[in-house]
Amino acid sequence: MADPDPGILAGLPDLDGPRRTRETYPVVEAAPGRIVEHRASGLVGFVVRARTGVVLLRDRRGRECPVRLLPGGFIVDGRVVTLVPPKASDTPLVHTASGSVAIEHSARVAHASRILVEGIHDAELVEKVWGDDLRAEGIVVERLDGLDHLPEAVRVFEPGANRRLGVLVDHFVEGTKEWRIGHSLVSDHVLVTGTPFIDVWQAIAPSLVGLPHWPDIPRGVPWKEGVCRVVGEPDPRLLWRRLLGAVHSYTDLDPALVGAVEALIDFVTDPVIQL
Repeated sequence: MADPDPGILAGLPDLDGPRRTRETYPVVEAAPGRIVEHRASGLVGFVVRARTGVVLLRDRRGRECPVRLLPGGFIVDGRVVTLVPPKASDTPLVHTASGSVAIEHSARVAHASRILVEGIHDAELVEKVWGDDLRAEGIVVERLDGLDHLPEAVRVFEPGANRRLGVLVDHFVEGTKEWRIGHSLVSDHVLVTGTPFIDVWQAIAPSLVGLPHWPDIPRGVPWKEGVCRVVGEPDPRLLWRRLLGAVHSYTDLDPALVGAVEALIDFVTDPVIQL
């Protein structure tokens, strides 16, 4: 009767049989600014720098984390790849107008989350400074054409855990109509914030149009029209074109606006809520 369990004595291994080959992956340079996903931890960020065996990643909130460079350890543009330190280069890092490192990215499907702004000038200024960042994150900016439309816009949008809404408001000062409307709508899924300025023009450095400071405009005179009189430009549209054209980065803006927009971007791109 045959031994039902001969174990290791059953026979010699076939040393000439098929062997398992090690899986190979495309090799991609860990170029500074490149967005990657670390497969083991799920961390998504852009490359700050890399050296033999280690890459330093920075996530959207600015947190930095070193991770090991292992074969097939990362995802880039939907592919599993092996990251390697880049070849020596004298090319400096390129930054966007918002101060972020200019990143390489493919076109992304827009997230359900949105940022709302009050009017066309707000939208154009946000696009001028933060457009690259927003496109990299897949976040769309839409305009309200007046804060009175905000409650209805929030209702129609139907915010939720994976559908956040950020709202940028002018004249967001405690006790004002804007403050009351905004705070009545804030929830876990809606963030309303803004600046104390009457108009987004005031968030731009007045020196860009030759003024030492924004003028005080008498009550009863529309603020933009009053500014145009001081500057000597009768057409507000032309003065806005001058202002917008003179803005090159966040350093041309008041910190109140920079902080408000950055807070909204962080809120709608929170990795906990994005699918």
